[in-house]
Amino acid sequence: MTLRSLIPAVFLPTLIFETGMGALAPVLALSGRALGASVGTASLVLALLGVGQILGDVPAGALAARLGDRKAMLVASGVAMVTLTGCALATRVWLLALAVTATGATNAVFILARQSYLAEVVPTGLRARALSTLGGMSRVGAFVGPFIGAAVLTGRPLRDIYWLALLFTVMTVVALLVVPDIADPAKAAPGGAAPVSVRTVVSRHRKVFLTLGLAVLLVGSVRATRQTVLPLWAEHLGQSPSSTSVIFGIAGLVDTLTFYPSGKVMDRAGRLWIAVPSMLVLGLSQAALPLTHGLASLTVVALLIGFGNGIGSGILMTLGADVAPPRTRSQFLGVWRLCADSGSAGGPLVVSAAAALGSLATGIAVMGGMGVVAAAALLRWVPRYSEFATKGTRRTSTQVPAPQPPPPEDPGTSKAVPGPGARD
Repeated sequence: MTLRSLIPAVFLPTLIFETGMGALAPVLALSGRALGASVGTASLVLALLGVGQILGDVPAGALAARLGDRKAMLVASGVAMVTLTGCALATRVWLLALAVTATGATNAVFILARQSYLAEVVPTGLRARALSTLGGMSRVGAFVGPFIGAAVLTGRPLRDIYWLALLFTVMTVVALLVVPDIADPAKAAPGGAAPVSVRTVVSRHRKVFLTLGLAVLLVGSVRATRQTVLPLWAEHLGQSPSSTSVIFGIAGLVDTLTFYPSGKVMDRAGRLWIAVPSMLVLGLSQAALPLTHGLASLTVVALLIGFGNGIGSGILMTLGADVAPPRTRSQFLGVWRLCADSGSAGGPLVVSAAAALGSLATGIAVMGGMGVVAAAALLRWVPRYSEFATKGTRRTSTQVPAPQPPPPEDPGTSKAVPGPGARD
């Protein structure tokens, strides 16, 4: 198995689906405004895409465990067709909000199913590169989607963006039906055991979720904050919207181009060699953002933020695959993604609350410090649960104990068996 062999069945459908989702993000708030929503309500419509993903994480794990990964993706794509049609035809803000929330849930199902599949069939020596590339496809889609959407919307109504996303979803279904997976992992537990509930999985692995899961939540919060602090601080410095868009786009390009090298380092040297530097660079560069005072310094810090986030592509999915129990992998990964997505929703709220209190710089600095805390948490907990944390932990996990000599026989009970020709 090679990364190239995964392109038709894994990476291509993900890229198509995420490009459609990426085209939506810049337009959701504008769609709310077009239906008469206030600025605050329109911003809430955009946030509901992430809320739907959080609501869909745990059910996504249960669905993938019951139906299998490919069927779960087909179900998610089918539901996405309905919800995107609802977005396009919505005549009230609340109808648009419901459809957007459901669309976010379908995205959760699709990504989790692909992650679970790769964790199941990809050799451990290729795992980080495969999952980093999967994360990279999501980033490429989020980067390219808005440009395609902008080209389609030139001189056309806003609702056409939903028809565009629907077209990409149909293309995803076609790719899933035409291209077979490279392997068909058995999803049922050995012996025909009944499916395990998510509650049982959480109970069995609560120590992992309360330790490494907390680190995952911190990582998610620091990552998501970068999308909030860059435009807010650029506006604070008096930069024009066009300049802010260019800076954001350049940072996104750096973010997109670094996913493969990070996976290669994780496979060869260990997960910590990417996880810890990623959080340190991302956290410290965000903390340095309030120190910028012009376009040049802002661009440099934005590039550092994009680099820090980019080298961490796929790290959470890779760690989840490392520690997930094979028999309940999908359910475990559903809760794992819930930790990450909850952090993604909570991080920007901290910055928003600080800005509302009149100190945007303080909120940015707090989240920058959170990146350092996340790095420390990863350094503390990853070696405990992942045998691929470093080369040292990998060697320790693969060492085979030396065979022990058999215990001496009790002279009082042993009986010698005379061999051929033995004397009486």
